[in-house]
Amino acid sequence: MDLNTWLIYLFAATGLSLSPGPNGLLALTHGALHGRRKALYTIFGGALGFIAVIALSMFGIGALLRASLTWLMIMKWVGGAYLVWLGFQVWRSAPIGLEVHDSPESRSGWSLFQQGALSALTNPKGIIFFAAFLPQFIDPARSLFIQFVVMAGTFAAIEIATELVIASMAHRISPWLKRVGRRFNHACGGIFVAIGVALPLRG
Repeated sequence: MDLNTWLIYLFAATGLSLSPGPNGLLALTHGALHGRRKALYTIFGGALGFIAVIALSMFGIGALLRASLTWLMIMKWVGGAYLVWLGFQVWRSAPIGLEVHDSPESRSGWSLFQQGALSALTNPKGIIFFAAFLPQFIDPARSLFIQFVVMAGTFAAIEIATELVIASMAHRISPWLKRVGRRFNHACGGIFVAIGVALPLRG
């Protein structure tokens, strides 16, 4: 992956990490209930789950590429259309929020880690999203494994950093999301639409 493509991927992955989703909400909730230190277990579990989902998506795409490079172009255009549709869904979605009523029961780090990993692994949109998102950046002339390491490592690092901020500032972020959450969703949805329209045209 050349530097220009990686920078575009970095921007797109950051937009994805900032958009509303189950793992972001989980980090927000666990940060408020259990504190930043324990929420780290949730965050690292989610990052590992995303790496596994990216692996399934990329190597499944690799199998198609071995059959025909035409499939890569088809997947880019179908994926672009899916990202545009997803952008409109995010645009229309309600802002996420958090309400904590009672003192939480003590949870082990392993339990929180499992919950974070399962949230990423069992999200039915995960593999579909990455199957649409990743072909925009795959170079069939380069090693698929090295591209996987770069893409998965970059995404995991961004996801960990983003969710750590969310967990650390849970009590401050939640009221802010209630106030400006819809505009925030509009911005994230707009990013997805822009990615879906622009990336397949890169050739």
